[in-house]
Amino acid sequence: MPQRKLGRTTAHRQAMFSNMLIDFFRHERIETSLPKAKELRPLAEKMITTARSNDLASRRKVLRVVKDKTVVKKLFDEIAPRFSERPGGYTRILKMYQRRGDGSERAIIELVE
Repeated sequence: MPQRKLGRTTAHRQAMFSNMLIDFFRHERIETSLPKAKELRPLAEKMITTARSNDLASRRKVLRVVKDKTVVKKLFDEIAPRFSERPGGYTRILKMYQRRGDGSERAIIELVE
């Protein structure tokens, strides 16, 4: 599966998505560009699926990507139990307007209720 590079180096891209995941799980929805939202979705869904098993190994696996311990606690205690019966598809991407300055497509990525 080809990954979008988004005009960034590998380390910058990994750090950016780590920070985006932290904000996403903290606020449960974020506004970003459409390509970033499309790249963030599989990462967020993998984190939620991993958190559903709620053991030490999965917690450490999530902590490798999501560096904020309070956000990981919220993911394991609040978010993952919400989706315990759902087989997948935890997120939704809603297209918004084009940004006026450069015409970038904007999107909201949020958790499905």
